[in-house]
Amino acid sequence: MRIFNRFLICIILISTAAFSQKEQKSSFQVVPLGIKGGIDEKNLSAYLLAPANTKDFICLDAGTINAGIEKAIENKVFKVSTSEVLRKYIKGYLISHAHLDHVSGLIINSPADSSKTVYATQKCMEMMENHYFNDQTWANFGDKGVGFPLKKYHFQTLNIGEEAPISNTKMTVKAFPLSHVNPFESTAFLIKNDESYALYLGDTGPDSVEKSDKLKTLWTAVAPLVQNKQLKGIFIEVSFPNEQPDQFLFGHLTPNYLMKELHILEDLAGKDSLKNFKIIITHLKSPAKNIVKIKEQLKKQNDLGLKIIYPEQGKRFEL
Repeated sequence: MRIFNRFLICIILISTAAFSQKEQKSSFQVVPLGIKGGIDEKNLSAYLLAPANTKDFICLDAGTINAGIEKAIENKVFKVSTSEVLRKYIKGYLISHAHLDHVSGLIINSPADSSKTVYATQKCMEMMENHYFNDQTWANFGDKGVGFPLKKYHFQTLNIGEEAPISNTKMTVKAFPLSHVNPFESTAFLIKNDESYALYLGDTGPDSVEKSDKLKTLWTAVAPLVQNKQLKGIFIEVSFPNEQPDQFLFGHLTPNYLMKELHILEDLAGKDSLKNFKIIITHLKSPAKNIVKIKEQLKKQNDLGLKIIYPEQGKRFEL
């Protein structure tokens, strides 16, 4: 009987280890091209996301492109030229909103880019067509809009809440609205790869300050994916430390507001559902002392057991 019990324990341990390895298998790879908000034009919001073990990247926002690719090459993430990464590895762009710190890299690099699709919601796309790719501010590299469309980029409007394929990848995307100084809209993108998901939020203020329910609606939509461990991580901004007054948040989050919002998500997904869950902090704003303070405050307030990730420009990680 003792030998049988030992055998049974061994079987259980082996099965648990195998299950654990299966659970930990990566679904996505991420290469940050830019991680900050604010004034650092060489390091503004842009994240390459691809299914694990592929080079089929979508770019989540496009504040900084070229400088980020160069940094990734320095870090030996890519073994090809900057041009090849830009033209061949990046299959398209998901733009959360049309503020310059989220689109300037796309605009500046467009003459050197290859044909691909730019995805955005209607309001965001209209802003890019009317104010950037309009043959005045910049040549119209799109396939619609004012001026003379050069048709390098296909401008695809995403309908809120509808899943759409991402061209030249096996991923799909679903867009959700966010409030970024109400009534101005930003966007969250839920990206699917097989049965796994990643969630990227553009700039957003907390519901309580924005007088909105957009984050609550988003958390309600993704809570089942958290429960089922299908959601592999959330990219979400924290721009200011807790000392920033509400009237000067300008549609952004603090550590205090982030944790309040994530507590709402946990309430919807179940107790301890966010333990060891990956939260990727984006859009940290200078000065450096504020960034240090934000990190200290998040560490102190992390009562959910989150695995908080601070991405570094040009350094690859997995979800």
